[in-house]
Amino acid sequence: MIHHGDDGLPPELAAYARPEPDLGRRVAGALLYGLAMAAGLVLNIAFFTIEIFGGALEPDRMGQAMAFGAVPAFVMLLFYLPVPAVLDRFDPEPWWCLTLAFLWGAVVATGGAGAINSSFNAFVAASSGEETAKLATTVFCAPITEEVMKGLVVWGFFYFLKREFDGVVDGIIYAVFCALGFAAVENISYYARAALEGDDVFKATFFLRGIVAPWGHPLYTSMTGIGVGIARESTRTWVRIVAPLGGLCVAICLHAAWNFVPSLGGDVFLVSLLFWFAFVGIFAVMTVSLVMRKGRTIRDYLRDEVAFGNLTAEEVALMTSAFGRIRTYGMPRGSLWRQLIRASARLALCKWHTARAIRGKKRTFSIEYIAPLRADVKRIRAALHAR
Repeated sequence: MIHHGDDGLPPELAAYARPEPDLGRRVAGALLYGLAMAAGLVLNIAFFTIEIFGGALEPDRMGQAMAFGAVPAFVMLLFYLPVPAVLDRFDPEPWWCLTLAFLWGAVVATGGAGAINSSFNAFVAASSGEETAKLATTVFCAPITEEVMKGLVVWGFFYFLKREFDGVVDGIIYAVFCALGFAAVENISYYARAALEGDDVFKATFFLRGIVAPWGHPLYTSMTGIGVGIARESTRTWVRIVAPLGGLCVAICLHAAWNFVPSLGGDVFLVSLLFWFAFVGIFAVMTVSLVMRKGRTIRDYLRDEVAFGNLTAEEVALMTSAFGRIRTYGMPRGSLWRQLIRASARLALCKWHTARAIRGKKRTFSIEYIAPLRADVKRIRAALHAR
């Protein structure tokens, strides 16, 4: 029998129980993120300045069109953003992580991809003509640069914020928030140019980009999120290399296919929409299944916490209920209940990663979070049940 200390860890593992085992990585990640945001902001300002003042239209007219396009581009986020947030119900990601992902897509990914795409388009246009440049940029350059730029933030969470990245579901959530930020900024230009061509063109553009296919960018980038999530869950070295690269390749291919289909004509495009909706439906079912799997994992790895006396069976049932977190908003001390759910879910998932690492004879940061998280659970629960 293995004897456990007060923190629930075997004595030979207690030395690893540091409160912030990856502090160095988090600081390095924050610095790199800040530098990337500064560069992305400069590139976006330059891009929009050139679009307003460098075109054939008067700057006032183009500026008004851009302001007009920004309204539907960002208002529609009120309908899009709650969807992934509601799906990730068992262990929702912190708001600040979701904000980091969104801003990366809106600022860094758009700035970096815009600069590369514009340079590529100008180079091909000078040698092969405008039409060839437009097709090459749309079908080849843009899918690669945009998916790489968006995927970088998922890689960042995997490496620099591993405590907030547990697996496939988290990879999808971060990818979706990043891609929604990217799509919102990208849509400003699309809606602005469409508005300048007339109401009918604007309505058609908004219907296609805002209603029919608003989940295009999120779906492509989610493939990268799935690949990186598989790497997070696996202990096999080859899987941790192949899965992210495979996910990125799928993301690029889906993006390129969607960009290429309209060039084949209206009938082909309409038929492709049927396949698009079917694919979106399959992806939605898969995502829900993965979320439910995450809930079962949390429940399984909290059972011994009940045996230790750290939680009750009723509390675990609430934490792993599909609507348990929502119920806490109507309960006394609801904020403390949500803190307890969050800490318990993190504890369970860290134990899950640790168990997988031990089976694969690998080292994992997750083992170092078990003791601090178990202490958090005890502290929050004591405050919850105090008079």
